[in-house]
Amino acid sequence: MKIKALIFDFDGLILDTETPEADVWTEIYAEHGFDMPFDLWAEIIGGYGISNFNAAAHLNQLAGESLDVEALHNRHQAESRQRIASSPIRAGVLDYLTTAQHLNIRCGIASSSSHQWVDTHLARLGLIQHFEKIICSDDVAPGRTKPNPDLFLKALDQLQVRANEAIVFEDSPNGVTAANRAGIFVVAVPNPLTARLPMVGENLKVHSLADLPLPDLLAHFEVK
Repeated sequence: MKIKALIFDFDGLILDTETPEADVWTEIYAEHGFDMPFDLWAEIIGGYGISNFNAAAHLNQLAGESLDVEALHNRHQAESRQRIASSPIRAGVLDYLTTAQHLNIRCGIASSSSHQWVDTHLARLGLIQHFEKIICSDDVAPGRTKPNPDLFLKALDQLQVRANEAIVFEDSPNGVTAANRAGIFVVAVPNPLTARLPMVGENLKVHSLADLPLPDLLAHFEVK
């Protein structure tokens, strides 16, 4: 079967926004004498379909309702976004996008984040022109982001390809599960944070896209 489309996650896959966000919360919790509950945080990495964990509210509960939840949110947002702004595009991503363009393979994004977040970063990084379709949380019903398959199903529809004509690239268990539920071949590419999580259901796992050039990956799908 010929592969006609590549569907990328954004957070953690194209740009590692997830490690800085977790690191900042870890530091804030530690300042108040607590450990950030990684198991609860892990539930929302890559999607919000199964958990509404709120780190600021949780820390406030641990501290006996003595903290300013809004101030915690604002501090976390400011510090994590500063770190994200200096983070590089993950290795191999740009090579995949340019090679896909040369091979006439369509590219899209399916992200549990908002368009405001994803589109802004893609434009800042000079990547937005590589993607024909960008599907975000705004484009599916509330509560239907990953691990639900809705984002990927919508991406297939908008890219006008069947599930067996696409490859998904994901970094998180929620994303891998969503791709499985959509019936799409999924390559797991964990980042330093999601490498700590159990990954189940991926068809292929690589440390970095730079370790597996796109032509080599596509060779797996060539009809013999």
